[in-house]
Amino acid sequence: MVLLLAAAAHAQAPAASEPATGDAEFTIAWGGRPIGTQRVSLARSASGWIITSTGSLGSPVDLRIGRFELKYAADWQPLELKIEATVRNSPIVLSSSFAMTTAINEITQNGVTSAKNDQISARTVVLPNNYFAGYEALAARLAATPVGGEIPAYIAPQAEIKVRVRAITPQTLNGPGGTIPVRRFDVVFANPNVPLEASIMIDDRQRLVRVDIPTSGLQVVREDAASVAVRSESVRNPTDAPVSIPANGFNLAGTVTTPPAVAGRLRYPGIVLIAGSGPADRDETVAGIPIFAQLARQLADSGHVVVRYDKRGVGQSGGRTETATLADYADDAIAVVKWLEKRKDVDRKRLIVVGHSEGAAVALLAAAKQKAIDGVVSIAGPGTTGAELILEQQRHVLDRLSLSPEEKQAKIELQKKIQDAVIAGKGLDDVPPDLRRQADTPWFRSLLSYDPAQAIRKVRQPLLIVQGDLDTQVPPAHADRLAQAARARKKPSPVEVVHIPGVNHLLAAARTGEVAEYPQLAERTITPRAAEAISAWIKKTP
Repeated sequence: MVLLLAAAAHAQAPAASEPATGDAEFTIAWGGRPIGTQRVSLARSASGWIITSTGSLGSPVDLRIGRFELKYAADWQPLELKIEATVRNSPIVLSSSFAMTTAINEITQNGVTSAKNDQISARTVVLPNNYFAGYEALAARLAATPVGGEIPAYIAPQAEIKVRVRAITPQTLNGPGGTIPVRRFDVVFANPNVPLEASIMIDDRQRLVRVDIPTSGLQVVREDAASVAVRSESVRNPTDAPVSIPANGFNLAGTVTTPPAVAGRLRYPGIVLIAGSGPADRDETVAGIPIFAQLARQLADSGHVVVRYDKRGVGQSGGRTETATLADYADDAIAVVKWLEKRKDVDRKRLIVVGHSEGAAVALLAAAKQKAIDGVVSIAGPGTTGAELILEQQRHVLDRLSLSPEEKQAKIELQKKIQDAVIAGKGLDDVPPDLRRQADTPWFRSLLSYDPAQAIRKVRQPLLIVQGDLDTQVPPAHADRLAQAARARKKPSPVEVVHIPGVNHLLAAARTGEVAEYPQLAERTITPRAAEAISAWIKKTP
């Protein structure tokens, strides 16, 4: 959920370069399930900043915070950290003091005291695991950090890592309480073993609104930002209108974009946009580019009624994500199609599903089950099994790292081991716990097992395949392989492939197409050529 931020209780107006002081309460969810709250206070003293917190988290964290106090100098140089807590019924006390480049820790657990010193960077942000009050300091630091910038973060009392900013997206949060501008920072926590991608939202007072870490299913949302009646908008089209669509036991929240008024035209082709992997909302914003919001505008301007929607468990949509599979997401898409065909301004004989990336797989699965769908558009869709695609993507990443051939092969073998165990449903006990938690989910199992060659055999509808030729996440060869599988059907319907040169996975003009290039893209817009190809194909498709 991306939610509204109301003014924090007891907040005072900040200086131009300082965050507002005051209290806040955060709700923490794990795998879509609330597990507890933490209350946070940010205060300004004569010598600097004081962050305090109390609260508790249930399973799987099992944490009760009796005292959390973190002090910084006025320039955000850390000074002192005090924690008194209980973790899984075991008392723990952490006392840390900070010199310019040294962290001195004293840890007492189960009556045993130990000491640990670590080298740190000047003005590091102190982020002990599961104590989210520390993110208030990170929010203040992010406020002045550009795309590509790095902030040192000390995961007390373990080690220091870097937090790298990949993209910054200005957004507006709209809801019953009004609107407020925020900035969403897409960041990478550069952990030594498994880098974690996250998004951190801060308001215009430099206070924390939300933290999302998709791979661990973690969400931290300020309580006064926790209403599902609110959504985030990075762009709004002139003919956008909010809609609520009944699904299987819950509602999907979406936006319908209609064509500009044209005299004499009563019904238009209907298009459902299906987003890719992760917690994608209806705009499918990646690296600051609202892909679907822009695509909807382009398609509506060419004479189509377009619906985009928050995935289940995301934004304003109901439903749960922890048990969802690709088949479940296909059922959601079918629900949107059924809703769309009832509109009086939609031509029921021209209902098209358009899936991007993983959404292309979902579109094929939906078309195989629903005859009301008249055509399928795959944008950057996989042409191999999910397991093969993930290994291909990992090899691509490893080829750009300074590792020995033996190290690269070891990582590939570990990935194969994990994937084989997930598919088989056994053998994960020997996998590192952090990797096991990420991999052992119904969604990941369904993705690994997905085979477009099998899925497409049940698809009778015409197919358009759109592919950016600088796509490094789903390389161009996948488009041709998907087309080959489609043409091999016993009763093939028309198949067309459109390659767009100079365009990456996000449908944006690029130089290399590499993921690392996303934050440096000159234009935060998608190419119009994808919408042009879709519009032309719909007009000529029977």
